Amino acid sequence: MTFLLVLGREPKISLAELEAIFSSSKVKQLSSQLALVTAHSIPLDRLGGTIKAAQIIDEPIQDYLSNLPAGKITLGISDYSDHANPRKTWELALKYKNMLRRHGRNVRLVPNGKSPILTSAASHHNQLGEKTNHIEIVKYGKHTGISVGTQNITAYAKRDQARPARDAFVGMLPPKLAQILINLASEGAKSGTILDPFCGTGVILQESVLMGYSAYGTDISEKMIQYSQKNLDWITNRTPRLQKNSAPNLYLEEGDATNHSWKAATPSFIASEIYLGHPLSSPPADIKLKQLQQDAKELLTAFLKNIAKQIPSGAQLALAIPAWKRPDGSYSGVNILDEIDKLGYNAIKYRYASYDDLLYYREDQIVARQIIVLRKK
Repeated sequence: MTFLLVLGREPKISLAELEAIFSSSKVKQLSSQLALVTAHSIPLDRLGGTIKAAQIIDEPIQDYLSNLPAGKITLGISDYSDHANPRKTWELALKYKNMLRRHGRNVRLVPNGKSPILTSAASHHNQLGEKTNHIEIVKYGKHTGISVGTQNITAYAKRDQARPARDAFVGMLPPKLAQILINLASEGAKSGTILDPFCGTGVILQESVLMGYSAYGTDISEKMIQYSQKNLDWITNRTPRLQKNSAPNLYLEEGDATNHSWKAATPSFIASEIYLGHPLSSPPADIKLKQLQQDAKELLTAFLKNIAKQIPSGAQLALAIPAWKRPDGSYSGVNILDEIDKLGYNAIKYRYASYDDLLYYREDQIVARQIIVLRKK
């Protein structure tokens, strides 16, 4: 089957995630927002970088709609085509509504407002693609698909904002980005143990267990281990499947990632955000920037040397490392790729995303996250 996917805020990172899970041969970029993926299904709840998914249909859309099961129909249309406009999209929605009413069907349209595209919030809250007869038609040029769902923004917000232990000083990794790092490291493997050696408040650990992996977290700070434990207890208590005997294992211990020995379990994959440094309110001066870069490089290098002795050949790491905003709006990161080879790793390359593309940030953010994906030689 072929699916039309709507990519997230950082589309190049979204494409890298799709390549990691489905392989580059099954992913085709259509536009800055869209990609086609050949797959049996799309695990939307596990994809941090994909907003919507729609299955491409070959039959005329009128025939598809005419064959829907009995009952009221909720219908919306999102047209991502280059020259789409809200008026024509709404006219098309009315056309389909009138057609269905002539067949005796009760239809409610989801309004587009001033855009030919339904927002992810509108699609999610109307359960388009998630309930019987809740239909979103997704179009791009000659491609027409029927939505199979939208990112559950409500669940993401709860996992991000309702966790009992939070600490703005160490940064707050978004759950979506945590999922992306896990997917880049595991390449969609169905099981294994995710190691986060800089676990902080445990976001990657939380998302790992929700995705079915065992999770192993360490941090140099005893306080962060306590926070992670509190957050993992919270997610376990509100998720019945994590309370079963078959639930993934959890391991937490205090440890310095530059010299720690991970003995509680054998890591299958490493996904982590290394220490990003102190929060900044403005771009650092050149002298300060060089010091920040050197400190981050020393930490990262020491960690990579240490973990290399403890993981097998082929083990994969997805790491978020800091990059700092410059006065011209660009970002300057840690120059580590030139030394990756002698540290015993190969850098993973993607068809649709270069190293410089894998930068995750908000416009007002001084410290961005540069993603690197490595494989142990």
